[in-house]
Amino acid sequence: MVPIQSLYETHLTVSDLDRSIAFYRDVLGLELAHRIPQRHVAFFWVGAREHSMLGLWSYHSSPLQLRLHISFKVGLEDVSRSISALRRAGVEPKPAFGQPATEPIVFSWMPAASVFFDDPDGHSLEFIANLPGPARPELGIVPLSRWQALGAEPETVL
Repeated sequence: MVPIQSLYETHLTVSDLDRSIAFYRDVLGLELAHRIPQRHVAFFWVGAREHSMLGLWSYHSSPLQLRLHISFKVGLEDVSRSISALRRAGVEPKPAFGQPATEPIVFSWMPAASVFFDDPDGHSLEFIANLPGPARPELGIVPLSRWQALGAEPETVL
């Protein structure tokens, strides 16, 4: 068996390639790696160059027209600030798992803090930050403030 080191590349279909390039470049801050106009596709580096890649394909150039989910790993302080940063960029964070989008939620079984939002084509996107310390699956999914109040995680700037 070949040992897999990490996920390198994922692809999304989009309805307006230029609009999506602007969103992923200007709102999420990804670096445009390459665009192939005749194939109606653009590629972005995610994290460091050659670490991982996101491909955006115009609907008419892709056999798949699905709405998918992608999670971007970020730091804890960044996930905490992401709700206000997204709103400043005109992107409304989404409620998730019965929790309002007023602060990050914590998946206590991991543990990790997350914020969900959509791209212009309705693909579900997520910023996620791993939390130090042991998992507490008995807590379920809770707001980050509750996780912190229970002493499960050191305080962070919200």
